[in-house]
Amino acid sequence: MEIIQFNNHIKAIDNAETTLVLGYFDALHLGHKALFDKAKEISKKENLPIITLTFNESPKLAFAKYTPDLLLHITYPEKRYEKFKEYGVDKLYLTDFTTQFSLTSSDDFISQYIKRLNAKYVIVGFDYKFGHNRTDSDYLARNFDGQVITIDEVQFAGHKISSTRIRQLLLEGNVLEANQLLGYQYETRGLVVHGDARGRTIGFPTANLAPIDRTYIPGDGVYVTDVIINGERYRSMTSVGKNVTFGGKELRLEANIFDFSGDIYGESITIIWLEKIRDMVKFAGIEDLVTQLEADKKIAQSWEKDSQID
Repeated sequence: MEIIQFNNHIKAIDNAETTLVLGYFDALHLGHKALFDKAKEISKKENLPIITLTFNESPKLAFAKYTPDLLLHITYPEKRYEKFKEYGVDKLYLTDFTTQFSLTSSDDFISQYIKRLNAKYVIVGFDYKFGHNRTDSDYLARNFDGQVITIDEVQFAGHKISSTRIRQLLLEGNVLEANQLLGYQYETRGLVVHGDARGRTIGFPTANLAPIDRTYIPGDGVYVTDVIINGERYRSMTSVGKNVTFGGKELRLEANIFDFSGDIYGESITIIWLEKIRDMVKFAGIEDLVTQLEADKKIAQSWEKDSQID
């Protein structure tokens, strides 16, 4: 897959016609996947390359009052590119959603982007809006010579699959359902740093992690997780919280990695979030904490769900 960063203007493609998929695609969840499945179906039949035009950051940054969560992503860039490639994209066009870009009219968007990308087919979601005029796929179909295909809402458990819903599930700690909506297992990355080294004194050494991406960290609690270290995958349990039993005041992300030993300070590792075990609790003492951690470990070691996603 070729990745092309551009600033407001795209050079016209001189070669064959294309299938163009439009949207923001932060999560690349099952609702988004439905668009790319349709694109692959068409492109295979007509031997057309699949092109996507999307944004590096949320378009909301150009309109809404700034809050730190506007810079957070569900999928970090490398993972996002990996999913685009997996979904069949041949060329990925990326730009920043700036004030200047937001002033592009719907007609100019069609002429300056869709036509220059030689789109024979344009695939969008049912709620897609484009241009300063905020027009929809019906307008696009009336003003574009090619064929516009609008994909219907995709649901899970009777509700629309959306990035907003997935963000809320992650913040609630419901990573199992978030994974079901994503269609793949949610992951974040962290740099292994020095902590209090308290875990090893009670028989549960942990890798203390400093998040290295602007991604959502699941809500406070203890989770069944897998950890990827140098390409190898290990079962683990990971806690998110403030170590309230020891009077902690700062948010900590700590992974107890099973069947692994060795110093990995300074290394970047990936946490794959599988299911929440419990909320964070303040224990009366270390003995009670250790008893609970032993129970948590048994749950994590034996975790296997029919809904687990490979």
